[in-house]
Amino acid sequence: MTLKNDFTKGSIVKNILNLAFPMTVAQLINVLYNIVDRIYIGRIPDHSTLALTAIGLTLPVITIIIAFANLFGMGGAPLCSIARGHGDTEEAERIMGNSFTLLIISGVLLTIIVLLFKRPLLYLFGASDVTFPYANAYLTIYMFGNLFVMIGLGMNSFINSQGFGKTGMMTVLLGAASNIILDPIFIFGFHMGVKGAALATILSQFLSAVWILKFLTGRKAILKLKKSGFRLKKSRVKDITLLGLSGFMMAITNGAVQVMCNAGLKFYGGDLYVGVMTVINSIREVISMPVSGLTNGAQPVIGYNYGAGAYARVKSAIKFMSAVCITYTVIAWGILLIFPHFFIQIFSQDTKLLEAALPSLKIYFFGFFMMSLQFAGQAVFVALGKAKQAVFFSLLRKVVIVIPLTLLLPRLFQLGTKGIFLAEPISNFIGGAACFTTMLILVGTELKKSPSSTF
Repeated sequence: MTLKNDFTKGSIVKNILNLAFPMTVAQLINVLYNIVDRIYIGRIPDHSTLALTAIGLTLPVITIIIAFANLFGMGGAPLCSIARGHGDTEEAERIMGNSFTLLIISGVLLTIIVLLFKRPLLYLFGASDVTFPYANAYLTIYMFGNLFVMIGLGMNSFINSQGFGKTGMMTVLLGAASNIILDPIFIFGFHMGVKGAALATILSQFLSAVWILKFLTGRKAILKLKKSGFRLKKSRVKDITLLGLSGFMMAITNGAVQVMCNAGLKFYGGDLYVGVMTVINSIREVISMPVSGLTNGAQPVIGYNYGAGAYARVKSAIKFMSAVCITYTVIAWGILLIFPHFFIQIFSQDTKLLEAALPSLKIYFFGFFMMSLQFAGQAVFVALGKAKQAVFFSLLRKVVIVIPLTLLLPRLFQLGTKGIFLAEPISNFIGGAACFTTMLILVGTELKKSPSSTF
């Protein structure tokens, strides 16, 4: 049987771009969907502000769900690529089957726990007696469709890891398009408000989940989802979990950092600066998409060639990915400095916010290119199955650097809100440099086993 999507053949650049382009488009679709979704919710008659606040209160719970989808989806997919590169298709399918089982188990447990403790959780995240009914209504319906969300987010990684980037993109497009169509029908047509928004979301995720399962059990898939792979094996579960901890910790710590930043900004600058951070985070999310898409697209190619022992091609993939990431972020940083008004005004026309956001944006994005070193280094560690390094550098930047700086800098030299915005560039310089340098040393030493001796 002819081996499909053999990443040891053809141009490394073409292999990466064939995956990176649809992944970037998929992320763009997802961002646009989120924006449109909030526009609909913000137009609910009589209580639009309460509805938007309620959605915001549920975000920490949704972040936790995404974290667990990353844990078993992004943990299993690189191992699949390595096993497929070894030519061990059966093991690759068992890894995928074990990941699927772990997603189902964690999805069921999360649903039970959240439904049992949703009241104290929502009040912990800032709900009041006025906003709780809206947040509760949304979260209850969302959690009943949680399994669809877990399958949609977690198993799509296994489509991309096999080289079917366009199919993976269609998964996201199907969910986003369905949600955009269903939202106004349920919210306004059936007068369901936030309940309608939640119902539209889980129905859209249901369609994505069906699409994914149909593909992974169909003829086109290289690795197929089979019942024989569902039985958990301790060593396999351990490998999946350890490698997935990087993405898991990034999602969890990002949420923790955001909560701390918002609390600090509200204390030192008031609600205005919380709004400034919301705008800045939105800008970062948009301009970081190409970097995220490229690194995610490079991982299956790097992992497959590593498993196949094609070390020279692994080196070429790392060099290309790193060079493009650095070049892009340097250009993006320059554009942000030249046209800051344009980017801020996409999200807000408020003159006071614009005035506060301009200097804050310049501080926050200082040396933005160093962030790409963190992304590139982390992507290589994950692609090669190096769980310990991936987890360590994920924790280093956020937990060891950002959180302490967020607490300390505002108090030093009366920096206030400037200190909070400074935490990000400082962490990018220290964390990015440490991660990328360590990757070059450790991975470069290992890849010297290849006949091509230079890294």
